[in-house]
Amino acid sequence: MKKILITVVIIGMFGWAVYDLTSSTSSSTSEDNNEEGKEFNVAEGKGSDSNTTKVGLEVGKKAPDFQLTTLNDKKISLSNLKGEKVMINFWATWCPPCRAEMPDMEKFYQNKDITILAINLTSTESGLGDVRDFVKEFDLSFPILLDNQNNIATSYQIRPIPTTYMVNSNGVIQHKALGAMNYEQMIKQYEQMN
Repeated sequence: MKKILITVVIIGMFGWAVYDLTSSTSSSTSEDNNEEGKEFNVAEGKGSDSNTTKVGLEVGKKAPDFQLTTLNDKKISLSNLKGEKVMINFWATWCPPCRAEMPDMEKFYQNKDITILAINLTSTESGLGDVRDFVKEFDLSFPILLDNQNNIATSYQIRPIPTTYMVNSNGVIQHKALGAMNYEQMIKQYEQMN
């Protein structure tokens, strides 16, 4: 009897996961279909114009714009970084994989011409002191953006953290990573950005 109950529970959990995945995929697809513009040509490795590339969360789509305030009270928006290669990383201080990738992110930032926007899921933190202590502990020099209401995380449909988007100088997503990246993976994705 226990085996049957466990099997039913596992099947139910699997079914829910599939339903959740397909429903979020279909909703983002319908949103993408409502956007105006021209598709990014991944095969050729270029978009004709970042203003006509569809906005979306998939590789080949223009990354949705946002504006957030940094830990140092400076406003940064993605659209103001046109012409720069950007790594957008969603993270929190309590997340072990986030902690694991931070030293590699700092090394990457120091060694390559990359702009890193580390978006902290601030509403999940116990306070800004935790974020400041984290930055100090890891001696981070790239901008730490505060997503106080998780609005940007919601619009980017962030589920696991860390989640990273590598965005080229035209604002087009070149790579999306669910989970921590190491230095070698960051370098590889950087070198593949056009």
